[in-house]
Amino acid sequence: MTLRSYFQSPSALRHALLLMVGAVHSLSFAPWPLPAWALPYVQIACLAFLARHTLQAPGARSVAANALLFGFGQFSVGLYWLTISMHQFGGMPLPLAILALLLFAAAMSLYGMAACLLAWRVLRERVRPEPLAVVGVAAGWAACWTLGEWLRGTLFTGFPWLNIGYAHVEGVLAPWAALVGVYGVAWLAAFASAAVALMALGRNSGKDVQAAAALAVSLLTGLVGIALSHSVWSRPHGDPILVRLVQGNIPQSQKFDPEHIDRGIADYMMLARLEPKQESQEPAITVLPETVVPLLQNRVHPQVWSRWLEVARERDTTLLMGLPLHDRIAGQERYTNSAVAFDGDADLNDIVQARLPLRYDKVHLVPFGEFVPTGFRWFVDMMQIPLGDFNRGTLGQPPMSIAGQQVAPNICYEDVFGEEIIQSVRPDVVGGGASILVNVSNLAWFGDSWSLHQHLQISRMRSLETARPMLRATNTGMTAAIAPNGMVRAVLQPHVKGVLDVEVQGTSGLTPYVRWGNSTTLLWCALWLAVLIIPWRRSASNSSAPTGAENR
Repeated sequence: MTLRSYFQSPSALRHALLLMVGAVHSLSFAPWPLPAWALPYVQIACLAFLARHTLQAPGARSVAANALLFGFGQFSVGLYWLTISMHQFGGMPLPLAILALLLFAAAMSLYGMAACLLAWRVLRERVRPEPLAVVGVAAGWAACWTLGEWLRGTLFTGFPWLNIGYAHVEGVLAPWAALVGVYGVAWLAAFASAAVALMALGRNSGKDVQAAAALAVSLLTGLVGIALSHSVWSRPHGDPILVRLVQGNIPQSQKFDPEHIDRGIADYMMLARLEPKQESQEPAITVLPETVVPLLQNRVHPQVWSRWLEVARERDTTLLMGLPLHDRIAGQERYTNSAVAFDGDADLNDIVQARLPLRYDKVHLVPFGEFVPTGFRWFVDMMQIPLGDFNRGTLGQPPMSIAGQQVAPNICYEDVFGEEIIQSVRPDVVGGGASILVNVSNLAWFGDSWSLHQHLQISRMRSLETARPMLRATNTGMTAAIAPNGMVRAVLQPHVKGVLDVEVQGTSGLTPYVRWGNSTTLLWCALWLAVLIIPWRRSASNSSAPTGAENR
């Protein structure tokens, strides 16, 4: 087919629509620019468009092209902010930064393509008008798509950003997160998308009543979600405490600049020592963002740490802050992206020597930003990223016992991995499970972009899964306090200097998702695929077996 004949063919229009619908799909992962109430509907409608074209595709090549275009539209638009970090702050030429984004978007699209190919292979002979067959097809599509999401969030350290479950932080599917986590919510959303697609296909064939069976089941899951919203998975732990969340809004262009580092630290000290809004209501904990001190602790002048200790004594608070640490364990030099906590009675030498008992070292490091994947040193060097090669923290680090609460920090990108966050909530960790989750981040790398809103949405899902409050202290936004039911109690506007003083009630108790993790959803998906594949394989083998006449 020539290029001219391609653009005159129906395929060109279909491909253009899939690309555009994928781009619209990317808008459903945070309530900006779309309103929050619209996100679940936009997500389901867009994925339904892909499901319909997958289920009625004439061949595997068409399925692959459709899925790649849809995914390419989703990831190239939804992750556009990666070019900001690579070009504006990493020093990479803009054409190369755009090329890197497009290549990454294409790579992420391969997971959706694999899911669609599997679904087409398994389900193409099963799209029949019988109600049970319709429900089975919808469940099979949901299983394939969810496994694709899980693989994307697991392989090569994982990149679960833009998981379709995050479009449902608000809505009737949100309460399911406490039972089955974000991947379980993704299954329910994918099932709903397939139900819509099958309804559309059924109307075209005059079998819309039978095709409505899957839609009815999807509506039932929504009703169950409404009922689940009244379930209580946690109970108060200790007394409420007052927490101050600090947002310094230090421009990324200045944060690591030697001429501006002292000024940035001073700005954070000023905000941390502000008088409380009401007398005698000093914050028990003051949370400051990731790399609030952007130097290794032993390269900071001791007078700076003395001033931090003065702030802690003046406000009678425990400071919890993110910073890079350098220490030596068993004769080995270690560099970690860490969070530490100390009060005004802490020993200055313990801070300088990184001997603080309340310490958390980041476990899930960001490829290229915090460790160098094999063969990509040239790429990291091109981007000129400071502090770009850390050691990993150990699994099972205990929460920090502060003001009668068990506080579990996580650093920036780590809260994207719900299966890892629940490890700190389970009571088998040293010191017992966390009663409060804290995320410290610096998203200034990505400017004033969708990434800030998307990350807040992700943190809300972690609260839904764990029934724990999540506190977020960020450099430029979104600094917020999230309730155990995932609702945002208070938030600072992005890109402003300020503090957020909030009363927080820690919680205890285990949700089903904290107990079982992703295993329930993965087993559910495997079960559906087994139900669908085994009969298909039997019928295929029977149809290919020689007849008696042929044997003779």
